Amino acid sequence: MALGVAVLLAGLVMVAVGLYTYLNGGGSGQTFTIASDNTPLGHEFTPAATITPSSTPSPPPLARGEPYQMIIEKVGVDAPVETYSLTPEGEPIVPNDANNKDPAGVVAWYDFSAVPGTGSNAVFAGHVTWNGRAVFWSLDQIELSDTIKLRAQDGTELVYTVSDKFLVDPADPAALQVMQPTPTDTITLITCGGSWVPNPNDHVAGGDYSNRTVVRASLLSINAVGEPQAPAGGG
Repeated sequence: MALGVAVLLAGLVMVAVGLYTYLNGGGSGQTFTIASDNTPLGHEFTPAATITPSSTPSPPPLARGEPYQMIIEKVGVDAPVETYSLTPEGEPIVPNDANNKDPAGVVAWYDFSAVPGTGSNAVFAGHVTWNGRAVFWSLDQIELSDTIKLRAQDGTELVYTVSDKFLVDPADPAALQVMQPTPTDTITLITCGGSWVPNPNDHVAGGDYSNRTVVRASLLSINAVGEPQAPAGGG
């Protein structure tokens, strides 16, 4: 359990103090180029202040607070999405044994980000490990054009297509740009990635991952609830 907690906390370090500072006026107002392992990836993100979200359906297709699943068939994900926030100190509240019956099996949606289907950036995160493999264990195997579905209990489904996958350095302030609002309906998935780097001075996890895996996907379609089907056999 300690390894699972520490790894996710490390994976979400950019969701903590750095994001808290940005949301409270600490943003630089610049456009950054994301880099990983000192290699430019060419991913440019426009500052939030310059973005006007696109028009979207009203009301949102996935109502805030209503349960839904994240489904990524390519990597075997079919998991409930649950809402998480930041503490007043700007630290992420992560799935753990104290607040969830299955921390390894849930995807966190952060309520500082957009509600999916409302025209901007919805930010999600999940564990790589928690006493073994966790929900985003295979996220690094996803490929461009793969689909990610968000499916409500009433059958409403938002279908996104993967448009980008890359690594970021969690110590690079530019990494925060992946969580800013976007001009189109986008989802951003974050988990640990890169190489495991042992650290004998870390008595909780014993080390950390070198990077964070970021997957971005753009809204492809909204499949509304269909009309009830007539029972088979007539009558």
